[in-house]
Amino acid sequence: MLAEIVYADELCLAFLDHRPLFHGHVLLVPREHVVTLAELPAPNVGPYMIVAQQLEQAVESAMASDGSLVLINNVVSQSVPHLHVHVIPRKFKDGLRFWLGPRVKYDDTVSLSETGRRIREALAARA
Repeated sequence: MLAEIVYADELCLAFLDHRPLFHGHVLLVPREHVVTLAELPAPNVGPYMIVAQQLEQAVESAMASDGSLVLINNVVSQSVPHLHVHVIPRKFKDGLRFWLGPRVKYDDTVSLSETGRRIREALAARA
């Protein structure tokens, strides 16, 4: 099976998903093999995401969609161990049930402020 390429440059390649959620479902992959977004070299993140932004607009326009779902899985639910951004055209009432759940609450066991502190510390450790 050959890929239907919709975009290519020296950094990345975009092609139609061979098992799309909807027609126009595009995958954007970096040419360099990395598994997660965190592994993409920092100088490439901006240019890569600019292409994702352009694809979002192009897919929505080409498919006359009401919007889109732009999605990256890192490891969990990643069927191919290579970074890829999904750009999926969406229409109101298209039948896709994208549900983020179950939802949890912050409480005495896991506090909002403690979670925020841990994330700020992890960010500071990376600086």
